[in-house]
Order: sequence, then C-alpha cells, then structure tokens
Amino acid sequence: MISLEKITTNGKALFLAYDQGMEHGTADFDDENIDPNYILSIGIEGGFNAIIFQKGIAEKYYPSPSSGQAHRVPLIIKLNGKTNLIKDQDPYSPLLCTVEEAVSLGAVAVGYTVYVGSEFENKMIEELSKIVREAHEKNIPVVSWMYPRGRNVKNPNSKETVAYAARMGLELGADIVKIQYPGFKDALSWAVEAAGKTKVVVSGGAKQTEQEFLEMARNIMKAGAIGMAVGRNIWQNKDPMGITERLKEVIFEKE
Repeated sequence: MISLEKITTNGKALFLAYDQGMEHGTADFDDENIDPNYILSIGIEGGFNAIIFQKGIAEKYYPSPSSGQAHRVPLIIKLNGKTNLIKDQDPYSPLLCTVEEAVSLGAVAVGYTVYVGSEFENKMIEELSKIVREAHEKNIPVVSWMYPRGRNVKNPNSKETVAYAARMGLELGADIVKIQYPGFKDALSWAVEAAGKTKVVVSGGAKQTEQEFLEMARNIMKAGAIGMAVGRNIWQNKDPMGITERLKEVIFEKE
C-alpha cells in the first residue's frame, strides 16, 4: 500500500483546501483571502498536513523544491477542475494537470474529482484510473473527491449514495476519498465502512457558525473518518489560527 505518512499525523489528517477560486469564482473571497500567499501562511503557521492548490496557484505561489525554503506545508495538487458558470445537469471536470507536472511542482499527493452518477462518469473514472496508475508508480497517494451529481442522482446526500461514492473510491484504487458530510454520523459511518482500507476525509463545506462546524467535526471523527479537508471555515474565519487549533483538538484527539 502507498504510504500516507507525508500527509497525515498518526494516521489523522487536516488539509487546507483552496481550489474554490476555480470552482466558485471570487464569491468566497475578500481582500485578504483572495491572496494565495495569505492562505499559504495559514497552512504553514497552522501546521496543516497538506494544502490543496490547483496547478496555476502552485506554479506561482508554492515554494519550489529547489528554493531551499525549509518551512513548507505539504502540497496536494488538484488535477482537474471546472467553473460553476455552466449549469449542466451532468457535470464533467476535465483533467488540467498531469501527475508528472504535479510532482515537478513539489506535490506529495494528487487529487481528482469524480462526479458519481453524472452522464460523464465513465470518462472521469477512466481518467482517475490512469492517475492512480501513474501516481502509484511514483509512490505518491491519490485523493479522490467522490461527489454524487447529475440527473440520475435523486438524493446526493442519502446514506446509500454517499456510501456508494466512497466504495467507488476503494474499487478504483484511491488511497483517500474526500466526500461530503451526509448530515448524520451513522450515514457517514456506513460510508467509512464501505470505503474499506481506503481512508475517508470529509469536506468542510460552506461557512457555518463555529459551534456548528466543530460539532460536525466531532461527528465526522466519531464516524471513523481520518480527518477533514477544510477551506472556507478556516480562511473566512476572523481568527483562522484560533479555529485551526480548536479543529486540531478535535481531529487529533487533544480535547
């Protein structure tokens, strides 16, 4: 099995996600968090296990392997992406970066989204299979975003649908699946069980109150996930370091 040591701590994980600029446009940003350098500083100071960038952000802002900069948060490059401007019932997220390019930019893991249930699912499955093969040849892990979407998906957050998506990640060879919280701990527990030896991280989702967010995090960890990939609930917070420390207490069992 591929080692996850470079992006986990004692088997647990907290990733700082910053792919929203492509996926959502600038609606999530203010004058401070629109700057990738600000996000990178949060990732480093907060001691995140990894930061998630698209290729262009990584090229222009992430310290290169030859820079000699000692304090770098591990990098996961998201290999595909799309905008939210085209309101397709059945989304497709095209491949934008290769595994080889990602590694050359300093990535220690790569990510890829599959919209489970989309009419274009077969194309994304084919691309993910190739990514897994290439990444594993280089001994780097693959994080697969497994998001049910499309006209064939009646309830993307149902217990069975979320578990189906997690199971697909296992079947396709992903090392970690990133899924959305289905709303209940028991439903997430079933998805974790369905994922088998593939580890599960859960997205932080849209901005919530701190109390709601931390309670969701507790349920996520109780359900057996290894951690979270969080963006807006960290870098939209007025005190990103404070919420990071409180979240780390939950994920790494320091409460």
